[in-house]
Formats: sequence, structure tokens, C-alpha cells
Amino acid sequence: MTDWLKAGNNAVITGGASGIGLASARHYLSVGMNVLIADLDADALQRAAVELKDIGEGALHTQTCDVSDIDQLRALQETASKLGNVHCLMNNAGAALPPNAPWENIEAWKKQLDVNLWGIIHGCHAFVPSMLDAGEPAAVINTGSKQGITNPPGGYAYNLSKAGVKAYTESLAHAFREIEDCPLRAHLMVPGFTYTGMIARFIPDKPLGAWTSEQAVEFMIASLQRGDFYILCPDNDTPRELDEKRIQWNTDDLIKNRPALSRWDASFADDYEAYIRD
Repeated sequence: MTDWLKAGNNAVITGGASGIGLASARHYLSVGMNVLIADLDADALQRAAVELKDIGEGALHTQTCDVSDIDQLRALQETASKLGNVHCLMNNAGAALPPNAPWENIEAWKKQLDVNLWGIIHGCHAFVPSMLDAGEPAAVINTGSKQGITNPPGGYAYNLSKAGVKAYTESLAHAFREIEDCPLRAHLMVPGFTYTGMIARFIPDKPLGAWTSEQAVEFMIASLQRGDFYILCPDNDTPRELDEKRIQWNTDDLIKNRPALSRWDASFADDYEAYIRD
């Protein structure tokens, strides 16, 4: 399922100057792909260009881009078109803003959605039509979050943005399947606790429980090779089994008519702990 992942093909990565985006660029370059990384941070792009220099036989290109602006995504697509057909689009750019109550700081809510959700929608609107027209095997990989699945209290706007990414990417995958002989596939990248630049802003030193970006990308590539849609990454503290139980408990709130987010409700604490132990 990764016949697009080969020398001479082209990849575009937003949020590509650090973290999972940078680690993905390194992997694609190592197999000989040409890579265009985009990022809002021009200085980070310069550092990435130095770090990725002379990796593999593929060419590296960089471009500043604010994914919340559809015109900048269209300009990125114009740049990419000069390289040839795009075989991998990674909509990876994201932001984590300080949390607010659901009724506070409307501008922060809008900014969070503009980057994390609209950035991915903009990327697909800018790139997918030409990728479909090319008719070549290709992948669209959108970066979500476990917080968009289990919705833990605190980062409410972030959770909403990533829940939207999940719903949008599921729709994208289905729409591709509805096209006869469609060569495009969509995938939802769901990192575990990964020590990226976003996390480093809040936690200076890598926690033992966190994976590196390289570990997350290694897991992603193996998942893509299996043809997985949901790329649910573990980490050093959270194995797959625990993720599945947390997701199931959250889903059962609806099925069993429990209070919303009962996992964090004191009256359900004993039941939840017993469920996790079983």
C-alpha cells in the first residue's frame, strides 16, 4: 500500500520543519523522494534545511506557509507542481494554544480551529484535485490526535479541532473509495505522547514515557505498508491495549447513557479503574 513511497516521487509536508514532519521528511529523503517542507517558522525551515542536507538522493525544497490561509496553500501547490506530481501530502501542521473554558476567549478558539482543522481542509482543497487528475498512486496523511477521540478535559478547543480532523479524514477516505480505481488513499495519523517542538514549549526535557518523532514515523510507515487507515501510535507509557480500552470507555458513554466524559467523573472512578484492570 506504499507504492508511492519510492525514489523520484514527490512529498509535501506542512509543519515540516520540526517534530513528526521533520522526521517524515528525513525518511522520505532517505528513500530518494523529493520533499517540499512548509512551515510558518522561517528560521525553523532554515535549520531543517541544514539538518536534512545530503540525506538520500532526493531534492529538498522549503517554503514558508500559514496553513490557515487557503491562498498560501494554493501557492504551495503551485510550487509543488513545478516538481511534478505529488505522491504524498502530509497535512501535519498544528498548534496547541493555552486552554480556555468552552465559553471563553473566542479568538483563541477560532485560531485553534483555523490551524488544526482548516489547515488540513485547505491542504486537501489545494492539492487533492491535481493528485486525482494525475492518476498515480498517492497518499494523503492527516495528523490527528488521541485528544480528538477521547476528548479529555482541559484543551477543549484543541480537542474540537482534532475531532474535526478525524471526521474529515474519515470522509476523505470514504470519498476516495467511492471513485472507481482511485489511486489515492487517506490515512489518519494519531500520535501517542510524542516529544515534539509543540510539547517542548511546555516540557523542556523529554519525559521517559514519550516517544521520539522518529519512533512515531517508523510506526507510521509500518502502518502505511499494512494499509491501515487509523495509525494509532502507542508510546512508552501507553500500549495499544490501553488505548483501545480508553476509546471503548469513551464510546460507551453514549451507548450506556453515562454523563459526558465520565472517565474523569469522580463518581465513576472506581468503575473505570476496575474496567482498565480487567
